[in-house]
Amino acid sequence: MTILDEIVAHKRQEVARLPGRSIAVADLQSALQARGERRDFLAALRQSRAGSLALIAEVKKASPSAGIIRPGFEPVAIARQYEAAGAACLSVLTDEKYFQGSLEHLKQIRQAVKLPLLRKDFIVDERQILEAIEWGADAILLIVAILNDAELKHFDTLATEAGLAVLVEVHDEAELERAMAIQPQLVGVNNRDLRNFKVDLGTTERLAARLFASRPGSSILVAESGIHTRPDVERLAKCGARAMLVGESLLRCPDLSSKIKELLG
Repeated sequence: MTILDEIVAHKRQEVARLPGRSIAVADLQSALQARGERRDFLAALRQSRAGSLALIAEVKKASPSAGIIRPGFEPVAIARQYEAAGAACLSVLTDEKYFQGSLEHLKQIRQAVKLPLLRKDFIVDERQILEAIEWGADAILLIVAILNDAELKHFDTLATEAGLAVLVEVHDEAELERAMAIQPQLVGVNNRDLRNFKVDLGTTERLAARLFASRPGSSILVAESGIHTRPDVERLAKCGARAMLVGESLLRCPDLSSKIKELLG
């Protein structure tokens, strides 16, 4: 069993404890209306400068591969620094067991900043989409590797028709082909293989070529993981990425602002 298998198995145990109910688009729309303010995740990413990448800055305390990433972790303070330094959107880890995240972090951050927020978690049940809205998310992550085709399409349809953005994450060519079947607006290429944690920026380059050959200009490509320097950013921009999701390399830097300015050029 890989660590991804272990995480997903535990996540299914977690969601089994949620109140049993089916979720319709109308339920999600009602929750969004009750919450009030809308923040446009997609529009924020489209505003990136030519030759640069919009930054989705990640609020993350720990990970299974890296352990504790930022001692003295203060999610709200980190989010405020990200916003002040020029991040377009924020990604907030809400998985508790493996990443030491929390839905409460999502709620607190929404109250503290004005940027659109992605709930970063392992979505395996439609009830988690409702949770994401209720706790403050404007976008959700769907990881192709952990969903079958029916789940992927169903969750994407529910979220997008309700008004959420959906970042559809892939790791290889087979997953990209499955993702393209639902015509996603946001395609995230994770340069970290979640089965063995190896990182290779060439993954984005390889899949970008395939993505744009089949659907030129139709999806925003988000490069994820392994982004540490300005040359990394330039390399990814050259292959067609429009945005980057960065967490660990920011959070390991004492001066978040200077690191963001370095990456954004």
